[in-house]
Parts: sequence; C-alpha cells; structure tokens
Amino acid sequence: MSNDITLSIANHVATVEIHRPPNNFFDYDLIREIADTYQKLDDETGCRAIVLCSEGKHFCAGANFQSRDSWGQEQLDNQARQLYVEAVRVFSGRKPVVAAVHGAAIGGGLGLALSADFRVTCAEARFSANFARLGFHQGFGLSITLPRLVGTTKASLMLFTGRRVKGDDAVAMGLADELVAQSEVRERAHGLAREIAGSAPLAVQSIRATLRTGLAEEIARITDHELAQQSGLRTSDDFREGIVAMAERREPDFKGR
Repeated sequence: MSNDITLSIANHVATVEIHRPPNNFFDYDLIREIADTYQKLDDETGCRAIVLCSEGKHFCAGANFQSRDSWGQEQLDNQARQLYVEAVRVFSGRKPVVAAVHGAAIGGGLGLALSADFRVTCAEARFSANFARLGFHQGFGLSITLPRLVGTTKASLMLFTGRRVKGDDAVAMGLADELVAQSEVRERAHGLAREIAGSAPLAVQSIRATLRTGLAEEIARITDHELAQQSGLRTSDDFREGIVAMAERREPDFKGR
C-alpha cells in the first residue's frame, strides 16, 4: 500500500483514507489502490463496514488534467479504459461503504462518492458534475448512479449546468444522506458505519448484494459508453477551451465545435 491510501480497522469498521491533500485528485493508480483495498477487506472478517474519507480540504476534486497535458489521444483513452476497469472493481466490493464528504466532490470525485452506499456531508461541501463546463461527457458510472439517487430531471440539471450543489441541498435532493457540522463529518460517518456493523454481517452482505444486483455489470457497460463519448469530445475545440478556462479560472467561451 502506498502513501496515497491508508487502512485501519477498529470496532469492525475499516477506515480507508485518501492522502493527496489538499484536493485529492484521482488517477488510475489511486482508483486501483482503492479497489485493491476493498477487495482485501472483502476477505477480512474483522471488517463489517467501510468509511471512505480524505485528508485535506476536499473529498476528491476530480481528475488532475494538467498532469496529462503531453499525452496523446490513444494514451488518454487507454488510461481512461484501465481506470474504469478499476472503477468497476470499486463497485464490486462486498462490504457497505459510507463516504465522509467534508469538502468538494467534483467530476469523477463525485463518481467516487456515489460508489458508496451512503454519504455523510456538511454545509461547506460541494457536489458537482462539472463535465459539460469542460466540454466533456460524464464518466465513472455517473450516467447510472446520479439519476438513481436524484431522478432523471435533477441529474440532467446537474450534468447540463455543472452547477455546484451545497451540502444541505445535496441532502434535500437525496444526493447525500446526513448533514452535520464540518468538524463532525468523519465522526458521524464512523457512527453510521458502526451502526451497520452492529447488524449480522452475513445478513447485511446478503441484503446489500440483492439491492445492488447487476450494478457492477451496469457500471461496466455504461463506462464503455462513457469512454466512447469522452474520446470523441476530447478532440473538440470546446474541450480544449474548457480545460484552458478551468486552468485560468475564467468563464469558457464555447463555440460548439
């Protein structure tokens, strides 16, 4: 295990913590390591529930596009394809996951947050599917997970506008489950995980498997589609403008080409 992820277990609850502060940007290596950790915990009888949390200002502020500036189209597609294979493995874990979202969950970071069963958050948190503001298509299975939680209309609104949803609004619309003070997010996430861990573990896993029947397979299918859409849009002028505008912290000037 690298310095990017730490794992600890206490009171039948595993804490999986991301250490890439302050923004906790993700890449293939990080998602693979989370998937590996979940797979390890599947066989750990001392673990009955998982808390996914992050060190720093944000839960996960998305992918680090700047680190891939010199990559060609084929390399970008291959990296994204491998990343989505690992994302499917994240969704395939058998133990319940509570995400402690104390800051921003943006783009693919939102996708990671929605891979969990529950989200504990705070008013200061921000949830955003900002892909269209980058001239891009959503990924990480958000095409399925987002409308499942908030409905097609609200999911479309988030995806079309890229607006940032505050933590209290996220709870009101069903995007997150509990709202507490920012300083209490992790503590409450662990409290919820301990409550889950107090139930019969085999029964919880059986119930969860039933409720999530076919989800990993759906994520595998939809990420193939998402990748194809992303690959096409990645060559557009609008995508290049979206990335530059984000780096320059200005409004993008899209041309529709």
